[in-house]
Amino acid sequence: MKARPHTDIELGLLLDAIFQKYHYDFRNYALASLKRRISSALIHFSCESISRLQERVLREPQLFNELLRFLTVQVSDLFRDPSYFRSLRDQVVPYLRTYPSLKVWVAGCATGEEAYSLAILLAEEGLLERSLIYATDINPDSLRTAEEGIYDVERFKRFSENYLLAGGRASLSNYYTARYSSAVFDRTLKKAILFSDHSLATDNAFAEIELASCRNVLIYFERELQDRAVGVLRDSLRRKGFLGLGLKETLRFSAHAAAFSEFVREDRIYQRV
Repeated sequence: MKARPHTDIELGLLLDAIFQKYHYDFRNYALASLKRRISSALIHFSCESISRLQERVLREPQLFNELLRFLTVQVSDLFRDPSYFRSLRDQVVPYLRTYPSLKVWVAGCATGEEAYSLAILLAEEGLLERSLIYATDINPDSLRTAEEGIYDVERFKRFSENYLLAGGRASLSNYYTARYSSAVFDRTLKKAILFSDHSLATDNAFAEIELASCRNVLIYFERELQDRAVGVLRDSLRRKGFLGLGLKETLRFSAHAAAFSEFVREDRIYQRV
């Protein structure tokens, strides 16, 4: 049997230590992606080896809080992949209209841009007042940023382009106030969103929802964790509820594939059967 590289052994021990000490479980995350992120962390923390990083993580809780920035992917945009939001607006919203109240879950919300995108979409469709959006992530710093709803104003040119491509019906500027170099989202949007901690690796379903959006999250998981995460999402969805994934993700090979039908194939929107 071929011996595992010592760096893989060190990485496994680091992930075990993080789980035992801080109860964050990265042990079934995609190995190649983790290696890239840990390599960047080693440079940032001036650690000559993963073993040295493990030692510091165990002794310096504040260092672990900073390490979370490397272990979690915090890439997001308002109306990212506009065709996905257009499909939600045109094909999913007619079904959502039939419910007296709506619960929406953005799993892996990062710094909140997708949650605000959905809030704007629901507002324009007259559904926001009867909606509650759960936006969850495992990174407390990202959740704080999301809850504040304050972003660099220079990003809003791209945000506005995405919004229009996604079928926006007004001007994005209607939903935020710009002040100097920052822009803050309107209070009516924030009021509809509940930001909270939740891990698809360790936590279970917590509400019955009509729409779950978990985009560009599964690609960072190994197959076993992907199946666990999809199982949690399935258990959260009511019958005929909708699940949205990232454009590079699919349920085709999932252990839970039979629980869903393809609703909008090209935009990776599924419906629970």
